[in-house]
Amino acid sequence: MKILCVGNAAYDVTLPINHFPIENKKVRLDDKRVECGGGSASNCAYLLAKWGMDTYFAGCVGDDYYGNKIIEEMEKVGVNTKYLEKKVGVDTTSSFIIANTSTGTRTIMTSKDAKMKMSLTDVDDRFDMIILDGYEIDFAKEVIKQNPKAIKIIDAGGMRENTIELAKLVDYIVCSKDFAEEYTNKKVDYHDVKTLIDIYETLKKDFSQKIVITLEDRGSFTYQDGYKMVPSIKVNQIDSTGAGDIFHGAFAYCLANDYDIITTMKMANIAGALSVTKIGGRNSIFTLEEVKEKYDELTSS
Repeated sequence: MKILCVGNAAYDVTLPINHFPIENKKVRLDDKRVECGGGSASNCAYLLAKWGMDTYFAGCVGDDYYGNKIIEEMEKVGVNTKYLEKKVGVDTTSSFIIANTSTGTRTIMTSKDAKMKMSLTDVDDRFDMIILDGYEIDFAKEVIKQNPKAIKIIDAGGMRENTIELAKLVDYIVCSKDFAEEYTNKKVDYHDVKTLIDIYETLKKDFSQKIVITLEDRGSFTYQDGYKMVPSIKVNQIDSTGAGDIFHGAFAYCLANDYDIITTMKMANIAGALSVTKIGGRNSIFTLEEVKEKYDELTSS
């Protein structure tokens, strides 16, 4: 199966500290900074290639140090970068991340040049699966047009106009709790499952596609022969950077390999949960064997 991930590529610099910094104070890091490529679609492509899938990435980087590092990382795990453009005179998108290791949460500050946009429109490959993150909308729509039979998935992390437009063209909408709440103007109450059902039904009115709502450390939610809350696993969370991207990559891998939707969500939950036990996004992608081992351990107990 040939897979194309379309969207954002960035370079992440993560600063681990055990408390959120106080304004106008000097802060000494508890550990050295962690650097690696990032970006939702590119992280997804990285995982899929690492897990042995025939994976392409379409997006753009600058012709600079960060851009070259991103390309080097991708090609090292086998991502085909044929559709990855280098933009001369434009700085690669960069994210500076404060990872609060005492809470496992992260704060991301991203710098992206408005000129960081693909100019490429020709696609001479045919793909079996297309994964989108809401960026590079013109290229994304062209790929969808040229590959009508491909399985199409969108990572709806934030509620942007382009994301909503692309969500109407795909088969699977895997959206974050933030997207679901903002789009529906409703709030999730974990003590009342009816709030999740109400949000799901509101989304379903506008989107006929299969919908999965990710709920961070709570797991994920969908409708499959009834409403299903698929719980995540308990871990020692130190940095949640990239966990959603890793969920989406594992989700796509399982669909590509004909797993049923509930098993797919369980595997994706595990991959995302394990990732938060390490510092850095792409650096925290566990191997397929490790995720399967954890899945087997849970299902046999």
